[in-house]
Amino acid sequence: MGKAGDIDVEEPEKPSIIVPFETDSETGLVKISEDVVSVIAGIATTEVEGVAGMSGGFVGGISEMFGKKSPQKGVKVEVGEREAAVDLYIVIEYGVRIPDVAQKVQENVKQAIESMTSLNVVEVNVHVQGVAFRSPNKEDEIARVR
Repeated sequence: MGKAGDIDVEEPEKPSIIVPFETDSETGLVKISEDVVSVIAGIATTEVEGVAGMSGGFVGGISEMFGKKSPQKGVKVEVGEREAAVDLYIVIEYGVRIPDVAQKVQENVKQAIESMTSLNVVEVNVHVQGVAFRSPNKEDEIARVR
């Protein structure tokens, strides 16, 4: 908050979608958008063994049918000046221990974001949206149970 005389005046917030994180250095300004953090989180999630994929909802499913894949699918990120919070919507492979996979996802996402952006990740929430299993008829086909 700034002060104008004796009256507190709230300074307008910067739009978080355009410039959620920026730092000044001797050589200039560094800006990291929420989209970048979302991509990092999405890739770090799918690297974990036991994660079958991300759950992007109806619109994401339609996009995938047309061949468009997005590393941001199933990722919601809130980025402040120095901190980030992440919500991940995932599909787990059948037969894995869900709490173990979720914990590995949380650790991998937190480590990836913090090491690449220097943001402090305050929470990584994992929402298991389904279970994927191999169809008995076709080994390479994955069916999803929701």
